[in-house]
Order: sequence, then C-alpha cells, then structure tokens
Amino acid sequence: MIKLLIIILIISNIILLYLPNRKKIKKLFYKSEINEVDIYQLHEIFKTEKISSNLWGPKKETIIKSFCISPNNLITGMTSNYEAWVLTSLSKISKNIFEFGTCSGKTTYLFALNSPENSKIISITLKPEQINKIIKKKGDNKISFRNIFNETIYEKFLFSGSNVENKIKVIFQNSMEFDEKQYPNHFDLIFIDGGHTYSVVKNDSEKSFRMLNSNGIIFWHDYVPGKKSAKDVVKYINEISKNKKIFHLKNTSLCFYKNNI
Repeated sequence: MIKLLIIILIISNIILLYLPNRKKIKKLFYKSEINEVDIYQLHEIFKTEKISSNLWGPKKETIIKSFCISPNNLITGMTSNYEAWVLTSLSKISKNIFEFGTCSGKTTYLFALNSPENSKIISITLKPEQINKIIKKKGDNKISFRNIFNETIYEKFLFSGSNVENKIKVIFQNSMEFDEKQYPNHFDLIFIDGGHTYSVVKNDSEKSFRMLNSNGIIFWHDYVPGKKSAKDVVKYINEISKNKKIFHLKNTSLCFYKNNI
C-alpha cells in the first residue's frame, strides 16, 4: 500500500510539473531546424524609437486598429494576439495581400482595417458544402486533414457587413485548384494558414512563391515542432529551408520568407 501511494505521488508530481511547462519540455525534445530571429530582423518598422534614456517605444507603423475574440466564441485555429499584431503591422505597408485559409476571417478583417485605403485583400477558403469533395492525399497527416473539416464551417465572416468589406475578395475554392498564374509577382504580403496537410501546404507555398513580388513576404502559421496537427507544416518548411532562406520569428509559430534577402 505504501509503495502504491509513493508511485501515485510521483506520477501526480510529474503531471503537475508537466502541465504548466509542457511547451518548454516539448522544445527539449523537438528542436526547430529553422533559424530563429528577433522581430527587429523581420522589418525595420519593428525597430523601436527612443523616447528617453530608459524608454523605447513603437514606431507609428506598428500602431494598429485591433480587436479580441472572446474564448466563448469557440473559434479554432486563430493567430495569437502577438502574431496578429505582427501580420497586421505589415499589412499597413502592403497594397496587395493574399491569404490561404479565411476561417472566421479574424486576420482578414485586421488586414482590411489597417491596410492602405486602396489595398486589395484576397482570401481563399471553402464553403461548408464543398468540404466533402476534399480528398486526403497519400502521406497527409490524419489530424491535419480532420482539422480542415473543423475549421471550414463559415459562409459569413467577422468582417461581413463591416465598412471595410469592400476591400476583401473571398474566393470559395479548393486552393489545390486555384490558378495562381493570374497573379504573377503581384502580392506584397501572403499568409499561408489554410489546410495543414502536407499536400495542401506544399501547394499553397509553391503558388505563393510564384505570386510574391520582388519585395514581398510570405508567412506560414503553426510552425510548432512536436505538435501533431502541425506535423506536415513543420515537415514541409524544414524541407524547403534547405534551398530557401526561411526564418522562424521568435515567440511565435510564424515562419517567413522575404524576397529581398
């Protein structure tokens, strides 16, 4: 009986130690293969400005219009507030923006709220009734494939009915069938956050490289080594990083590629 109690106590302590530190523990076992950089290395707008001898503040380009979504809304797959701020700040200096994966439209809405008045934002997604036509490819992560169904549930979005909706064009189409040739070297900012299966990430990325202009930036969401639903995202980005300069942005699950590096 005493031995059993000791075993139970040991297991309980391990669980109590693991739960609040699980992300740190995972990092010990799942190392990133991508070079991690600080936000100041992403773009000059993120360099702070001196206010006094001991205080530095943000540049005006990174002061954004924003909002938060209550957890009660049960929206899955959203960017963190910090990630959203990074992307939104860059939208302020972007005229043409493309997004793979609209989901609830949070990031799309932030782009529209903050980008220049004449900016155009295109976001591609599926209608709920189109989801049954999606086919799992050989080698695609099962959890990632299942999550496509969990996140493709919207026909209206957070920006629907807003005064910036006219800046947004939503394409209801499987991105595997999307013809990127109509937008060669066109976009300043591309955000890849659609299906997280290997085949979809590969497809969306290859099309993004062809659509990116000479000074543009591509972002991938959910680069999280060790996270089962992000397994294919990590696999693909690790592969292409051997031939392209991909960076992991510190304190986020974002990776990025800049054409002018």
